This record gives sequence, structure tokens and C-alpha cells, in this order.
Amino acid sequence: MKFSNLSLSPVLRAMVLGGAILFTTPYSLAENLPKGVTQVTTVEGITEYRLPNGLRVLLMPDDSKPTVTVNMTYLVGSRHENYGETGMAHLLEHLLFKGTPKNQHIDDDFNKRGMRSNGTTNLDRTNYFELFQASDDNLKWAIEMEADRMVNSYIAKKDLDTEMTVVRNEYERGENSPFGVLMKRMQSVAYDWHNYGNSTIGNRSDIENVKIENLQAFYRTYYQPDNAVLLVAGKFQTAKVLNWISDAFSKIPKPTRVLPKLWTVEPTQDGERSVIVRRKGDIQIVMVGYKVPSTLHEDRDAIGFANSVLTSTPHGRLHKQLVETGKVAQIFSTSVGNVDGGLSLIGAVVKKGESVEAARDALLAGIENFKANPPTKEEIDRIKRDSLNGFEKMLNNHESIGVAMSEYISTGDWRTLFKDRDDTEKVTADQVSAAVKKYYVRDNRTVGMFLPEDQLQRAEIPAAPAIADVMKDFKPKAAALSGEAFDPSPANIDKRTEITQIGPLKVALLPKKNRGETVNVSISLHWGNEQSLQGKSTVAAMTGSLLTTGTSKYSRAQLSDEMSRLKMSGGLYSFQTTKENLSKALELVSHVLREANFPDNEFEQAKKRAIVNLEASANEPSSIVSRAMNQHFNPYPKGDIRAFRSLEESLADIKALTVEQVREYHKAFYGASAGEISVVGDMDVAATKATIASAFGNWESKAPYKRLISKLPEAPAVRKTFNTPDKENGVVSGSMSFAMNEDHPDYAALRVANYIFGGAGLNSRLMERIRQKDGLSYGGGTSVSVDEHELVARFSLSATAAPQNLAKLEAAIKEELQKALKDGFTAEELAKAKSGMLQQRVQGRTTDGALAGGWNGNLELGRTWAWSKAMDDKIGALTLEQVNAAFRRYIQPERISFFIAGDEAKAAAAAAATPAK
Repeated sequence: MKFSNLSLSPVLRAMVLGGAILFTTPYSLAENLPKGVTQVTTVEGITEYRLPNGLRVLLMPDDSKPTVTVNMTYLVGSRHENYGETGMAHLLEHLLFKGTPKNQHIDDDFNKRGMRSNGTTNLDRTNYFELFQASDDNLKWAIEMEADRMVNSYIAKKDLDTEMTVVRNEYERGENSPFGVLMKRMQSVAYDWHNYGNSTIGNRSDIENVKIENLQAFYRTYYQPDNAVLLVAGKFQTAKVLNWISDAFSKIPKPTRVLPKLWTVEPTQDGERSVIVRRKGDIQIVMVGYKVPSTLHEDRDAIGFANSVLTSTPHGRLHKQLVETGKVAQIFSTSVGNVDGGLSLIGAVVKKGESVEAARDALLAGIENFKANPPTKEEIDRIKRDSLNGFEKMLNNHESIGVAMSEYISTGDWRTLFKDRDDTEKVTADQVSAAVKKYYVRDNRTVGMFLPEDQLQRAEIPAAPAIADVMKDFKPKAAALSGEAFDPSPANIDKRTEITQIGPLKVALLPKKNRGETVNVSISLHWGNEQSLQGKSTVAAMTGSLLTTGTSKYSRAQLSDEMSRLKMSGGLYSFQTTKENLSKALELVSHVLREANFPDNEFEQAKKRAIVNLEASANEPSSIVSRAMNQHFNPYPKGDIRAFRSLEESLADIKALTVEQVREYHKAFYGASAGEISVVGDMDVAATKATIASAFGNWESKAPYKRLISKLPEAPAVRKTFNTPDKENGVVSGSMSFAMNEDHPDYAALRVANYIFGGAGLNSRLMERIRQKDGLSYGGGTSVSVDEHELVARFSLSATAAPQNLAKLEAAIKEELQKALKDGFTAEELAKAKSGMLQQRVQGRTTDGALAGGWNGNLELGRTWAWSKAMDDKIGALTLEQVNAAFRRYIQPERISFFIAGDEAKAAAAAAATPAK
């Protein structure tokens, strides 16, 4: 019994076949056919019949030899296996020789009748054949036996137990083959998802552990008449054989199950891949594999011709370039996969001790050279002649055609054998050259090498231990300190918080008992004004990013260790620690903010990272759209720290930045002359005040602080598109500005309206349409952002989709906007929105980090949490009329600017493929 991962090209297939027959007249009179049997078609002496249960029968009568071949092909191979079941198709093939209740010793019967028999499995199909001396008794027995084992094979646990070790040994034999091992690795590396990436023999652990129930289910699913093709070729009487086949197989009912649909499509490879196998051995091999279309695609013949031009002996170009010059010992080619896109492989055998890397480079150079030097007429004519000779020999020998036909049957139609032969005569040099240029390209190839190695460096990964063994000696520690049941209502937060002034800093301290004595700190420091910060955008960002890279006292590594020792998590301005470490953590933050020294090497590393990140965003759809939108809605003059800067300007600024400028900015601006510090959690209030005073007192900024005044952009509505080639995802974004701040009487109503329309995630109207209903987008939504002080607000929307769906996505967004404006929201939507928003606001107040950050914002704005309570009350009291009125008053589709980025070629191709309505 054999398995095969190799799908032979027409030429290679022809080279292994040979013989001479005289075809007899096919049995074609419909009135003489057995009941229910229909004649389908006849091609060159082979006639197809169909049984009512779906079995296809091919009869090829030939009296020239006193032999008969019976070949049963099942349209199932290793590509049909599921996770954990690799090798199962081949293992099942073995079990079909273990008998049935009627034919308990099939192998003995083969021997007694002098039959040559076997089975083979590959990626796409499994076949069983018997070749024997022509006689009615032999043929009738073979037909009945195949019908019997189709549905009555034991597939028993006792047989699996013994046959598994046989198959495992077959696996082990393959592991001794450098060629076989490298082939496995090439397949697994070349394919990401398709089962062609798994070798037919399977994985050792799957072979050893597969359950008999899985094999039985696989057998019952695929070994049925509607998934099989029976071929009988040789010396026999057609009418008699058809009756035997009808009697034997018509007893099997037509299956009611539906064959599983395989839908995995291997994605386009996006870069060269490589794999190295190191094992003990005495041979070196290099292989180059390229993804190619199915054998049903017209380009596959051209690829076969190209491989023959390159690798045939003695005429092949690579043979002459590499073998005859002594650079390699042998050149070969083969392929993997028939039905779906396969792998075309060209390889070389290299003498041990010689440079396999040099052989690899020479092999690749020879393939690349072929693109510039198309095949000659002499080369094409030679391949056609050899190929057609091979087909002729195969078709003249029913013993060969019987088995070879399985490869063609696996494609879905046995007649492809004859089409394959006829198409061979039509292949041109231009087609071959075009196919090579199309598929034999760098980003579509996988390169593999087998390197003999005596000193192996492997790491055996032990099996996961049983969880009971892992936990047997576990002894739990005493329970951690428990926390208080804290009421997160705004009133209680205000009641429990001490507001104070420590020097110029506004401070909020909310002591509460926490599990593990945790405490959260939020620090906001302000410096500079519109004039002093002019042109400082890049240096300000870089200075902030480098604070923790070193100080007068600590290196970057030492600072990281110290923060860990103090159980600090987060950053300098917002972090969590414990009651025991709070004072020292505050002192450490103060030290870092005051005495950061910005090491030269850290600056250069950060600068390089910033440049790389900016350059990486150049062609990203979301980044392109974001930049375009920010530019369109920019109300600030060039140089303002808030002003839009193009990608080119940002790159120029970061490239021109020096570490001296960073140090100067830190010296000129950093300080604690204005700001807020909030601490929430387990603390000693008096000790915390003292620490804040000592750590941040007497640290003045040389740049006086004045709040920056926000400006409302005056931006006309535009629609801009951007081409992003080779990007699988695209973006539709939109925005408009309007006058509103947080204290505006319509703010609460508009927040709720936005929540219903696009702010509630999957439950929003927009996502219900573009994801749940239309299936266009994975993610999207809308937002309303308003200033705390000035009447400056933005409504924004964004969603992603495949380039071919961007037009539909944009249309759906606009339709939903119009629908919401025309029909309004419903009372049910409003009730859900109120409930959801109010619960989310309560949840937000249960997190100490959020409370600390919230207190900082309130201190800066002169608020308490009573403002949040008032907002809760406003949301709870909203009417449907107020919510609909706010949405209609402020959201004006004609004023929304749209920015769309995607691969225009993909979108155009999809549009061209869509039938006109």
C-alpha cells in the first residue's frame, strides 16, 4: 500500500507508463442495459455508465491481452482530513484490506487468484486496484469484493491496533528519506491554511492516537457509491460485466448524507519563504517551490512544459548549466496537488561537502534566466513529442491506463485525460514564458535545503503534565487583605474626597480600603502658552517619551528595576502601587521628571523608532485617512503646537531634532507651577500630603502656563479618495464640526443620539446595518467630541471594509444617516441607550485609576463629581423628542466630509465582475 503526495505532470506521467491494445466496440444499446443503469458518454473506447445510487462506471473492453484491471477510485484524500486526523485517509486505506464479514481474508484471496493488488492514497483521492488473468470467476469476484468492502469493511479497533504500527513504520521509513522529509517541510511552510500543507502520511501522534470512531465516521462519509468511480479495463464481455456490476452495487442505497464542502482557499503568498532541515545523512538537497494553479487551469500545462525545459535529462537547461558543469549531481522536478492550487518544485542534489548555498543561488539564477530567454521551438516540439508518445503508450496498455486514470478521476472528470493530451499539442512558447513570469516570482516561492549534520542541536519539548500532578503539592496562602464595599455614586465620591492645595498644585485625596492595599495616582502638569510652545510639537513629544530612559541617578534598566521593586505599574503620570510604597513611588516620579538626563544612545534609538513608525504609516489606509481628515479640519496656523503636520513635515522635524534640543526643552518647560495630583486608594492621607509637598514643591516651570484656546474649524464638505495598492482592507471615515461644549443644553441629548446611532458598538444602528445585516465591516462606529470650554465640537464616523465593498459601505452609512434623520429613533432604542450609558458611567466610577484621572479633570475645570451626577440626571430625563431634535439639529449629512482609502484596482476588479442589474 502506498501513499503519494506527488501529482505527476503529463510528461512525467507519460514517462512511467507504457503497452498495445485494440479497442472493441462499446456496449451502447440502451435497451440492453441493466435496470436503472444509464450510459453517459464514450471517449476513444472508454464508456461511462451511471447507477441509480450515483456510482460511476468506466468500461474499457480490450481483447489484446488476456488480463483485466479493476480500479476503484474514491474522491477522498488527505486534503479532506480534519485537525488531529492527519494520515487518516491513508490509514483507512490499509484497513480496507482487513476484510468484511463476507470476505474475511481479502489478501489470501488475492494470492489464491494470482492477483496483483494494492491501494494508494494522495492528497486528492484514494484508489484500490487488482490486476489479474482474465476469467469470469476472477472478475466477478473482484467486482463483488469491491462492492462489499465499500460499505461492509470491519474498520475494527483490533485491526487499527495492529495496522497503526505498520503505518507508523511506513511513516518512519519516510523519515529516513532526505527527499521525503524535505518535501514535508516544503509543503508545511508553503501553505498557511490549505490541507495541501499536510503530507498524506500524516503526523506521527495523529497516526498513533486516532480514534476508531473517527475512522469509521470518515469511512461512512466518503466510501459511498456517489463518491466513487469503478473502472474495469481488459478482456471481458461488456454486457455480462455490466450486469455483475449492477447486481453487486445496486444493492447499496443512494446515500442521504451530503458530502462536506471544502471552502479553504490558500491566500496569495506575500514573500519568499525558506526552510532548512538538518539531519544525519550523506546527501544535500535544495528545492525551490512555487504556488501554481490547479491542474484544471490552462496555465498548469505551461508550467509542466517549463519544468521539462529546465530539468529534463539530457536536454534540460538546468541539467546543462549545473549538472554538466559539476555544480550539482542531479536536477529534478515534481509537483504537489491536483484539484486545488498546487506546488511546483524544482530541485537539485548536491554532493556532500560542496556548497549547497552556491547550488541554491545557481538554481535560482537558472530559473530567473529562463524568464529572459523563452523556450525555443525545438524545446517545445521535443516536449510535445515526448509527451504525446507517452500518452500513446499509456492509452495502448489497459494495464497502465486503469491505474493512471485515478489521477484524472480526482479532478472531477475522467475525460480530462484526453483533454490533457489534446491540450499538449496546443501549448506555445509564449504561453510557457508567460506562465513562468507570472508564477515563478520571488514572493511566490519557498526555498528548502536538506543539510547533513552530525552535531544536531534539537530541543525536545516534553508533553504537558497532568493537571492533577501539577497541583498535588499546592498549598494555598492565607487570604489576601480584603477591600471595603465602596459606593461609586458621585455624592459618595465627593463626600469621601479631601480637596486641598499643596503649593500651586490642586490635590484630591480619596482614601479607601482596597484589596491588596492598592492605590492609584494621576498627575497632570501644565506649562507654556500658545507663544512659548510655538514650533515645539516634535520636541515636546520626544521629551516625554524619553523621561524613563535615564536620570542623574538611574540608568534605564535600573529605573525599570526600581519601579518594579516599588510595585509600580503604568507610567509616570498615571500609575498604581501599594500603600507601603506610595511615598517612595511619588518621590521616584518626581526625581525622574526633574532629573531625566536623556542619554545620547537612547535618544538615537527613539529617533530611529519614530522615523520607522512614521514611514510604516505612509501607505496604511487608516493613517492616510486620519492625516487627510486632520489636515482638512485644522484651524491652527503653521507652528502652533496643535497644528496639522504632513507626513513629510513630521519626518523632517524628527530627523532634524537633536538631543540638545530635548534637554533644552526639558530645562525650559518642565516644572510643577500648575497642575493637579489625585490619589485614590489605600493611603495615609497626612503622609501622602507631606510627600507631595516635598516631592513637587519648589519646582517651578520657567514657562508660565496659560490654557490654549480651542478654535472651531471652518471646513467645507469634501469627498476625497486615496489609492492604497496591495492593501486588503480599506477605510471610510467622515467628520463635521459644529458649535457645542460640555455645558451646552443639547450635549446630553446629542450624546445619547450618537450612542444609538453609532456609539454603542455592535448594538448601534450603524453596526447593525454594516456588520450584522450587510456583513460589510468588522468594526466601525461614530463619536461626538466636544470641548470643555469653547464651543468646539466634532461628529466623526469610521468603518473598515474590503476595497471591493467600500462603495457599498459608504452608501450604507449615508442611508442610515438619512433614515435616522427622517424617521428618528424609537422609544425602545432610547430606553436601551439610557440604561446602557448610565450603567457604563457607574462602571467607570468603580475603577480607582478612572476616579483619579476624573478627579484631575474636575480639579482643572473647577468641578466636583456633582457635575457627573447632573449629567446622569439629564440623560435619565431625556425625552425621545429631545434626542431626535438634537440629532437633526447638529448632524447634517451635507456638511460631512468623507475620506476613503482602499486598493482601487481590487475595487475595480470586483465592480467589473459584478453582473449589471
